Amino acid sequence: MTEDTSPDSTQDPTRRLYGRRKGRPLRKRKSGLIDTLLPALTIPVPQPGDRLDPAALFTRPVDDVWLEVGFGSGHHLAWQAEHHRSVGHIGAEPFVNGVAGLLALVDQGNLDNVRVLPDDARPLLDALPDASIGRAFVLFADPWPKKRHWERRFIGPANLEKLARVLKDGAELRLASDDMGLVRWMLEHTVRHPEFEWTARSPRDWRERPADWPPTRYEQKAIEAGRKPVFLRFVRKPRGE
Repeated sequence: MTEDTSPDSTQDPTRRLYGRRKGRPLRKRKSGLIDTLLPALTIPVPQPGDRLDPAALFTRPVDDVWLEVGFGSGHHLAWQAEHHRSVGHIGAEPFVNGVAGLLALVDQGNLDNVRVLPDDARPLLDALPDASIGRAFVLFADPWPKKRHWERRFIGPANLEKLARVLKDGAELRLASDDMGLVRWMLEHTVRHPEFEWTARSPRDWRERPADWPPTRYEQKAIEAGRKPVFLRFVRKPRGE
């Protein structure tokens, strides 16, 4: 990735919060899915002032819409889509190889309840109506470990405001990381936010992954490397309280 080293880059609300766009060359099947399947699933990047009805993105009625920001290789999103077929699932991911990975899982599972924004999630959040999302996930995001880059972390005051606006009352916000610096950062900012309540009642609640929270390859690699993932669940407080 090319870092933004301009003097005021950390103050720029449009700054990039993600790293590189593309990794290794894609294999023929995944490259083909980028050309054939992705156009049918793509959500165009909303422009300032755009308004988007998330339920209308799907070809059949859905009971709810969930959002995953930075879905990596797509295993978690695809699992949720397979196990919650009455829910529409939106994933935002700027990394082309990750998008291709999700497309392969969508194709394999014949999942018709997935839509993809292959870009930054923030314009999408800005375009969504109030109280339109039933659950949101930000899992194993880039920890941006250098102090000068901390403001690039997705979970922070600005994006928590966006998430609080689009989440329905009682909706879950699920966060996870194997980087303790990022875990502390996310806890500090989300616990402090007046619209979110942490659901944990004992250490087990953040040390153990819930049954409806599938493991991912990244998580397994972290465990094999000796890092312990932390699983955080918050609920959006009812409006007016």
